[in-house]
Amino acid sequence: MIPHVLPTYNRAPLSFERGEGAWAIASDGRRYLDLGAGIAVNVLGHANPDLVAALTEQAGRIWHVSNLYQIPQQERLAGMLVDATFADTVFFTNSGTEAAELAIKMVRKFWDHAGDPDRIEIITFEGAFHGRSTGAIAASGAEKMVKGFGPLMPGFRTLPWGDIDALEAAVTDRTAAVMLEPLQGEGGIRPIADEDLRRIREICDRTGALLVLDEVQCGVGRTGRLFAHEYAGVTPDVMMVAKGIGGGFPLGAVLATEAAAAGMVAGTHGSTYGGNPLACAVGCRVMEIVADPDFLAEVNRKGALFRQKLEGLVASHPDIFEGVRGQGLMLGLKCKAAPADLVRAGYDEGILTVPAADSTLRLLPPLNIGDEDIAEAVQRLDRAAARLAG
Repeated sequence: MIPHVLPTYNRAPLSFERGEGAWAIASDGRRYLDLGAGIAVNVLGHANPDLVAALTEQAGRIWHVSNLYQIPQQERLAGMLVDATFADTVFFTNSGTEAAELAIKMVRKFWDHAGDPDRIEIITFEGAFHGRSTGAIAASGAEKMVKGFGPLMPGFRTLPWGDIDALEAAVTDRTAAVMLEPLQGEGGIRPIADEDLRRIREICDRTGALLVLDEVQCGVGRTGRLFAHEYAGVTPDVMMVAKGIGGGFPLGAVLATEAAAAGMVAGTHGSTYGGNPLACAVGCRVMEIVADPDFLAEVNRKGALFRQKLEGLVASHPDIFEGVRGQGLMLGLKCKAAPADLVRAGYDEGILTVPAADSTLRLLPPLNIGDEDIAEAVQRLDRAAARLAG
């Protein structure tokens, strides 16, 4: 008999009833150090008092009115994002998948508006994850994502990850956009080199293709910059944001330049819940905290500390780990053992991690994790590795 909840998840046998900072407390009272943060969502940890206050205050006023009306909290958050980024305009969604759908529509509408409606091809890269809608899985091109869901949305071409020469050869006057994550999450914590991202920007500039960046997982302070592409000194034309921007409350966004958004006029896109007062009240508080240069400097310091300790962990378990990759507090352990086995061993040691492709264990703690919790995390990972070494 099918469960009441559609069985599309392979869930761990854990249930959490509350959280405190970097710790999640299970229904049996056991405490787990949370290095998953809801898959890079809880950027300020569990039950953060600033976010609780922002949500509670807004909840006592008004929850939902729909986008039939002006929403002051939405306008404020859009202004904060515009002031802090390349963007001229913002559309709010409820998730990263919805953001990806709008980014695809925006690219196609841009060329239709420019009088070239047949210019629809979007180039993506192997290992990408842009969500689970039909458009997003077509963009990924991965068999495990698309099998059984055809026919797929046409107009996508997937290239080998990081192969910029292949991109040079693939871009034509039919290429509408190049879309990628500056630092792949699901793909195995794989960063695109700064010089390669600069070269991709140059290719787009030369050919007229739009550059679309997916910073759903690597954005909002995760890498030590507000957005990961800032390290390369380039800007996109369109960018998808979600996860961390709501600090745990469902919120996503598409940021765009005025030129890239030129075709998106009244009636071309919409959302009932997107940018609702509750989500945007929380998002504003997240931005106030995370966009602060001192906060981002601390993310970099903690990321360097964590990486240093992880390098020692790798050296202590050469049969389990190959190395450390990533940036800031978006880190990965390249594994010789199966990452899923390490995740399960971590449950026994009271630590939560997230597996990824390319034999990688993702470590995505809250950005305000304390030094003592970082030290504790490495000790628990050490014990989990020892369990597997056995």
